[in-house]
Amino acid sequence: MSRAGRVAAETRAAWYAFVRRRTAVFFTFFFPVIIILIFGALVRTDPTGGGLFTEPPGYYVAGYLAVVVLFTPLSRVGSEVARHRDGNRFEKLATTPLSRAEWLLAQMLVNVAVVGLAAVLVFGLVVAVTGAGVAASPLVVPYLVAGVALFCGLGAVLGRVADSQDGVIAAANGVALPLLFLSRTFVPPELLPAWFRPVVALSPLTYFARGLRAATFRPPGTLATYRTGDALVGTDPTLNLAVLAALAVGFFAAGALAVPTTN
Repeated sequence: MSRAGRVAAETRAAWYAFVRRRTAVFFTFFFPVIIILIFGALVRTDPTGGGLFTEPPGYYVAGYLAVVVLFTPLSRVGSEVARHRDGNRFEKLATTPLSRAEWLLAQMLVNVAVVGLAAVLVFGLVVAVTGAGVAASPLVVPYLVAGVALFCGLGAVLGRVADSQDGVIAAANGVALPLLFLSRTFVPPELLPAWFRPVVALSPLTYFARGLRAATFRPPGTLATYRTGDALVGTDPTLNLAVLAALAVGFFAAGALAVPTTN
């Protein structure tokens, strides 16, 4: 069987394994929905113009998508590695031509499909609930693919170092929650201490949220891309995507090496 055939076969198997777990399917799509309903509909803008959630609704679309791109592959791939290890499946896979990189690529393709469906749901729900103005951009797809690849790799690393499925979930939450709120998703760096703001640039999720926001959000009354004082690559969506893609390659390679060959 060719490499493409092996990846396709493992992708089908991983997809069917995902859809058979109905609870996992439900919460994969329910989690971003509840985030949007809480932040988009229940948490109101401060009328004085200060604090959190004072930007137009379209500003936070990138943040909502970051929730899906961060949590879904990170927890799913980490759990898959732990589940395969507990079920002695890596020993069986080691007897097949399927390589570790091919296995991880198949998991990534499933997550790209899941995140793509969730992204469509997020866009539709945000527009319906908040009336957000979102600009169509061809960069949305490569941003989603690069983000999923990055966090699939990180999830594989967490799955390798954690000693159980419960440990993977705890580790994933411990990594994801700080990244979510310290990566230009919902909290502007201006609200953080001055000494901590440069740390935001170290988060890979920053490049996803900042670049995707620049590509999809146009403030009312202007044709210019939303800009704030950003260092390094600034708010240019193409440069942010380039950095994100480079990080994705590195994290995916690390994740492929982390996938066990035996139990």
